[in-house]
Amino acid sequence: MAETDNKAPRVINKSGTLKMDDKVAATKQTRDISGRKMDRRNRRDRVRADAGKKEYDTITIAVDRVSRTVAGGRRMRFKALVAIGNHKDKVGVGVAKGNDVTTAVAKAERKAKKSMITFDMDRETICHETRTKVTGADVLLKPAAPGTGIIAGGTVRSIIGLTGVKNLISKSLGSTNKVNIAYAVVEGLKQQTPRSKWVANEGKPMPAPKAEKAEAKAEKPAAKKATPAKAEKAEKPAVKKATAAKKPAAKKAATKSTSKKEDK
Repeated sequence: MAETDNKAPRVINKSGTLKMDDKVAATKQTRDISGRKMDRRNRRDRVRADAGKKEYDTITIAVDRVSRTVAGGRRMRFKALVAIGNHKDKVGVGVAKGNDVTTAVAKAERKAKKSMITFDMDRETICHETRTKVTGADVLLKPAAPGTGIIAGGTVRSIIGLTGVKNLISKSLGSTNKVNIAYAVVEGLKQQTPRSKWVANEGKPMPAPKAEKAEAKAEKPAAKKATPAKAEKAEKPAVKKATAAKKPAAKKAATKSTSKKEDK
C-alpha cells in the first residue's frame, strides 16, 4: 500500500506546496488559536457594514494643495471642501486641512456635519429669489417651474444635488472661489422663508368681486337714512339755516325805520 501511495501522482503548486484534494478539503476543519473549530462562512452570506443606506450623503467638491513657509522651508498640506446633505431639507459645508487627502476630507466631513442647516422648500424648488454675498462671491438663486431641472455651475450644482431641490436657476455674479461660493449658496438657502409668511392671501378667503362691493356701498347710505336719531340730526342744521336767514332781514327793517325817523 505504501508503494502505491508513493507512486500516485502529486499536484504541486507554483509555490512548491501540495494541492489539497476536494475530498480532503471538505473534511478539513480550521481551528483558532485556542483550538476551537471555526465554521466556514460563505462570502456571499456576509453582511457588510456599509450595505445599509446612509443617513447623509457626502461629496468632495475640491481638494487643493497648500503650502506654508516655515524656518526649515515649505510645509505642504492639503485643503478639502466637502458638502453633506440628506437629499431633503438639510445641507452643510465644511473646509479643513490635513497632512494627507484622506485626513483633510475626514475633517471636512465632520465640520460639515456640525454646520448643517435646515431650510424651507416650496415643493421641489426654493420659496423665493435670493441674492447672497460672501466676501467676493455673489450668488443668485431663483425658483423654477417643474421640469426645469438644476441650471447651475459646478459648486452650486454639487450642493443643490444633495438637497431635495429638483428645479432651480442660479448664477454666480462675483468671485470664482469655490469655498466662498459654497458658503454663499448655504446662506441663500438659509434665508428661505415659507410662502405663508410673505404671501398676503396665503390661507385667506378670496376678496369679494367689484359688483358685490358696489351693492354693499349702495346699501350702507340707505340704512343710515332709516335711523331716527340721524334723521333728527339732519333736521337741526336746516332750522339753524332758517334762523340765520331771518336775522339779516330783521336788521334791514330796523335800519329802514331809523332812516325814516331821521328824515322826519
